[in-house]
Amino acid sequence: MAGDPEIYFENNSRIDGLSDEDMQKASLMIVKEALSLYGCPYECSVNVYLTDEEEIREMNSENRGIDSATDVLSFPNLPFTTENKGDFDILSDYSDADIMDPETGKLLLGDIVICAAKVMAQAEEYGHSVKREFAFLVCHSILHLLGFDHMEDADREEMESAQRLILENTGYTRDK
Repeated sequence: MAGDPEIYFENNSRIDGLSDEDMQKASLMIVKEALSLYGCPYECSVNVYLTDEEEIREMNSENRGIDSATDVLSFPNLPFTTENKGDFDILSDYSDADIMDPETGKLLLGDIVICAAKVMAQAEEYGHSVKREFAFLVCHSILHLLGFDHMEDADREEMESAQRLILENTGYTRDK
């Protein structure tokens, strides 16, 4: 990887006990580890947006036809699929205009939208910190941006394994 990824962070909500700086740091660590794991040769950027239940419900309804709040949504910019997940070689078939941010020249991975209320509720439900839950959702979403999904058992197991590895390598384990 050609350097740290650029995280464009926007906060439209609040997570008790977690500062914007904490969320930006966690996002950077998780995205950097995921890109390193899959040998990304590009300088990259990703947008991370924190929002409330009503806005993520609207986004979920508009984009997925599911009229309920969810914990995280992923909006990939790249043509990764379960067949070519994390294979950056496929991007050689695309022009820079299709995959690069024209302002920064960085590979634009996509957008991650996280629901603040779901972070807090799930951290409590699973018995770990809000920081760990936030990091997990960024990890889950960056893998979606790289083409992973969890619709089939084999794909789910592969995605869960990648999540565990990334979270362990960055220190965001269940007890933190």
